[in-house]
Amino acid sequence: MSQSKLRILVVTQYFWPENMRINDLVRDFTEKGHSVTVLTGVPNYPEGEVYKEYLSAPECFSEYSSAEIFRVPMAARGKRSISLVLNYLSFFSSASIIGLYKLRGKQFDAVFVYAVSPIMSAIPALVIGRLKKAPVFVWVLDLWPETLRAVGVLKHPALLSMVGKMVSWIYNRTDYLLLQSHGFFDNVKRYCTRDIAPERLVYFPSWAEDDFSSSAPQGTQLLIRDESVFTVLFAGNLGEAQDLPAVLDAAEELREKVAIRWVIVGDGRMSEWLRDQVKSRNLDNVLLLGRHPLEEMPGLFADADALLVSLKTNDVFEKTIPGKVQAYLASGRPLLGMINGEAARVIVDSGAGFTCESGDASGLASITMALANTDASELGAMGQSGRQYYLRHYSKTLLLARLEDLFRKATLRKGVH
Repeated sequence: MSQSKLRILVVTQYFWPENMRINDLVRDFTEKGHSVTVLTGVPNYPEGEVYKEYLSAPECFSEYSSAEIFRVPMAARGKRSISLVLNYLSFFSSASIIGLYKLRGKQFDAVFVYAVSPIMSAIPALVIGRLKKAPVFVWVLDLWPETLRAVGVLKHPALLSMVGKMVSWIYNRTDYLLLQSHGFFDNVKRYCTRDIAPERLVYFPSWAEDDFSSSAPQGTQLLIRDESVFTVLFAGNLGEAQDLPAVLDAAEELREKVAIRWVIVGDGRMSEWLRDQVKSRNLDNVLLLGRHPLEEMPGLFADADALLVSLKTNDVFEKTIPGKVQAYLASGRPLLGMINGEAARVIVDSGAGFTCESGDASGLASITMALANTDASELGAMGQSGRQYYLRHYSKTLLLARLEDLFRKATLRKGVH
């Protein structure tokens, strides 16, 4: 097989300076000598407002690790459902028209879509792939339209049906569907009205960002380690799906019983609600640190005794493994999961920690208490067990080598080289 350098187009609504896993993929492929072009929008995730540093100097964000970046105009996410819908619609329409114009004259061997919500980001990729005669790979990280229903963005059956038809249109025209969870396969197949060749559906899980690969991360001044308390840390998007009310209920239940502090790092649509609740309920055992750069996370994780992942339960979320699970496992710290389905299975199978049912605040309080009373040497063993599981199943080096091989095989089938 030819080992010539590949010309790869990455289509993603979210990209650097936003903290996204796709940044690692782009950097890895450019470091291998491949030519990578990124078609994306303007950075505004998760706060919902365009980053001030981008507004002041957009020209400084046109290249990332030797990859050329083409940005298209779009509406910011905002804090309301209607603004989120406009954000979704504006990116795919802008990328399909303005993006196609910006990429005129360029040729690609593969088009890769980072398909977290919204799935419509695959539409410009399909248009470009068809015109450039390049195979399109869609990395399915969220299930649509089920995710829209699950988070309450869209509830009307007729509208959900319309989105379902769009999803079917996308899946049937994509060359390869890469699925982040084994639980995704049956759902995706339901939207494929044509016979799908087995090689077109590929299990392709997430990895932890490079910052978490170090086995001895440096500490951080954002959180001073305190041996007198057991520190539980939650990091990531603060939205409806993360079931933060149940997390606060567990924190309130344990406040007078044991020395545990709950550290929440991140930002999102529920940030203001969270601040109000912590203040009104006098939760002095809950520390809100806000959003910080990805490079600060390993140090924060190292200063915690346990890392928390929580997700509301429904038929969609139970099939999903939140990306933070891989980062948590890679960090070598014990895990607490108030979560069902695939993610709970991973935590249990890895031996990295304890789980309880999604939404069970008392259950979370119970397993947190149990972990806080666990011997330090056993906690260390749990963390290392999780890290070894990560290296066996989610190593970025192994996963991206597989992806590169898929790109090469697909280009040969398409006759690109």
